[in-house]
Amino acid sequence: MGIRVAVAGASGYAGGELLRLLAGHPEFELIAATAHSQAGQPVTAAHPHLAGLDLVFAATEPATLADADLVFLALPHGQSAALAAALPDPVKVVDLGADHRLRDAGAWSRYYGGEHAGAWTYGLPELPGQRAEIAAATRVASTGCYAVATTLALAPLIAAGAVRPDDVVVVAASGTSGAGRAAKAHLLGSEVMGDLTPYKVGAHQHVPEIKQATGATGLSFTPVLAPMPRGILATVTAVPTGDADPRAVLAAAYADAPFVHVLPEGSWPHTAATAGSNSCHLQATVDADSGRVIVVSAIDNLGKGAAGQAVQNANLMVGLPETTGLSVFGVAP
Repeated sequence: MGIRVAVAGASGYAGGELLRLLAGHPEFELIAATAHSQAGQPVTAAHPHLAGLDLVFAATEPATLADADLVFLALPHGQSAALAAALPDPVKVVDLGADHRLRDAGAWSRYYGGEHAGAWTYGLPELPGQRAEIAAATRVASTGCYAVATTLALAPLIAAGAVRPDDVVVVAASGTSGAGRAAKAHLLGSEVMGDLTPYKVGAHQHVPEIKQATGATGLSFTPVLAPMPRGILATVTAVPTGDADPRAVLAAAYADAPFVHVLPEGSWPHTAATAGSNSCHLQATVDADSGRVIVVSAIDNLGKGAAGQAVQNANLMVGLPETTGLSVFGVAP
């Protein structure tokens, strides 16, 4: 018998990616997958690519999940806290939602609304000292997708004093799966194809999370919906404080990080190279005209931005190597 795991909210895109990763994980035994409107339906009704996974969606109730050693919560924001509170204390929990990421209750109220559920251990292992904290935790809040792409590009530069924390600008394009699976007119193929659309300009909910994780104090963030199903490409710029080589700072910070790759000089990240992986690709330079530091980051929003990150955290929580069941390599073409 392996380590028994369950997924709540398994009918969505992140939930489906979790099921795919867990079905192939050598140490995890997937015992339950829950959904709301699709309870009672086979998993393949929502995820036909998982043909052969003989599992039926159950109702999302604590009793369905309580027998697991570890539960993944892939629920809409604001719905994780109540379910997690109803689970027995010995059950470890990884939350893919935002409910427990923020330490500041005021920031939660401003960007999400409602009552703040309190902060859990933050689930980004590549931050200094964070692997040990995750390994010792029973409750872990996984990152937001834009947050991980930006944080991995920016945090080491701020920590090293190589850039100013008060003037950071991020423009990040995301695939449509980042908006979830619910039917919405603006996500129809005829609306998305051949178009780039900014949204939540100046008020995206990942801003306080990015500031909390990186130490940035001033952040302008513009998200863009891109006509692709998966992937995030983030361009992060900041004002240098001296003449430190930003690429060298990143390379030193991630020398022992199996999923973060600082690309060779002259090679720039692109989303297709990270598709299906748990990797983040980075490249950095200094703008010849403005002098600003530029870092470009690419991830799969359903991989390192959601399900892959959650499995990486779960591996650490149960004492496994963080790479177990995860690929550093993308799928091409």
